[in-house]
Amino acid sequence: MNINRDSYFSDRALGMKRSVIRELLKLTAKPGIISFAGGLPAPATFPIDHVRSAFGKVMDEEAHHALQYGPTEGDIRLREDLVRIMAREGIEVTSDHILVTTASQQGLDLVGKVFFNPGDTCITGSPTYLGGLQAFKSYQGVPVGVELDDEGMIPEKLEETIAGLEAEGRAPKFIYIIPDFQNPAGVTIPNARRKRILEIASKGDYLIIEDTPYRQLRYSGEHQTTFQSMAPDMVLSLYTFSKILLPGFRLGWACGPHWLVDRMVMAKQAVDLCTPPFNQALTHWMLVNGALEEGLIETIALYDRRRRLMLEGLDREVSDIPGIHYTRPEGGLFLWLTLPEGMSADDLFQKAVDKNVAYVPGSAFYPNNDYVRSMRLNFSYANEEQIVEGVKRLAGVIKGNM
Repeated sequence: MNINRDSYFSDRALGMKRSVIRELLKLTAKPGIISFAGGLPAPATFPIDHVRSAFGKVMDEEAHHALQYGPTEGDIRLREDLVRIMAREGIEVTSDHILVTTASQQGLDLVGKVFFNPGDTCITGSPTYLGGLQAFKSYQGVPVGVELDDEGMIPEKLEETIAGLEAEGRAPKFIYIIPDFQNPAGVTIPNARRKRILEIASKGDYLIIEDTPYRQLRYSGEHQTTFQSMAPDMVLSLYTFSKILLPGFRLGWACGPHWLVDRMVMAKQAVDLCTPPFNQALTHWMLVNGALEEGLIETIALYDRRRRLMLEGLDREVSDIPGIHYTRPEGGLFLWLTLPEGMSADDLFQKAVDKNVAYVPGSAFYPNNDYVRSMRLNFSYANEEQIVEGVKRLAGVIKGNM
């Protein structure tokens, strides 16, 4: 029986693609490979003792509540914890401005769901986070990239891109920005440029989606002001515990104007009713007991050491190659290496895997997959010895294919 299986699916479903990174992680799981490909936190940073203690407390004192359904907005105790966390960033909100999400990826999905009609545009960095591109495209949104430099999104390019879209009758629904230690490029937007971007956005009343999963992971330099604290009425911020506490609970939050958060609550109710109350209860008690503050001290020290090792290795092994460039992130999990003219990170990938080292080809992070010279390197997951050896292997692959 000949069945056209595609005929069963919606246009939206047919347009979906598997995550390049998730698929690469399967390939790079072979024994002996040193992987700079994922965005995985180091397991050594997981607060296992705090989890164990919180688990006992929740099971002993509130199991019947924690194992039940919960409100879509999230556990009120956790939301009040998040209000205090936001206040440390200079953002004064109430719990009504916060939605607990199933990690920040759900926040991105909800953004796509509440904003896009098929064919609507949005502005992203070029490159930008692959998960954001996936979420927006899954709702038939059209991300339009704006070039970055070592200080993030270039305001003049943003202004030109918005003007071009407006002239075509395709004004963007929002501007999506990862301002701190951007994934994948590792760059941070300085305050002066943030103010300029806000000025450009405010001219057209464009919302800014501020995705900030790594902000607390700063190793050098000075903290920059959040977009939301500068313009609370026009910014929705997305956060996650995955990179700063632990990823397995799949907990994040959205914070922004109440009218926008309320619409996201309605959208979430059709997805999962609520983020697991048990995980929220555990996280609340872990925050009460200082797990986040304690863990960040050790996590920052570990990642800073690994970042410096990777940069020192690159300085030693590839800095003398004409035309090569790599960013020097002040925080986060990634740096971005761009190959000389005429080379392709896509073409080198399998050769690198054959030499037991892996990265993510940079083309995955562009809205149209149209730039192939760059690669993303993660420094949080591999240990110190692996970082030194992995950089050597990668340098050998690059030099052997010039």
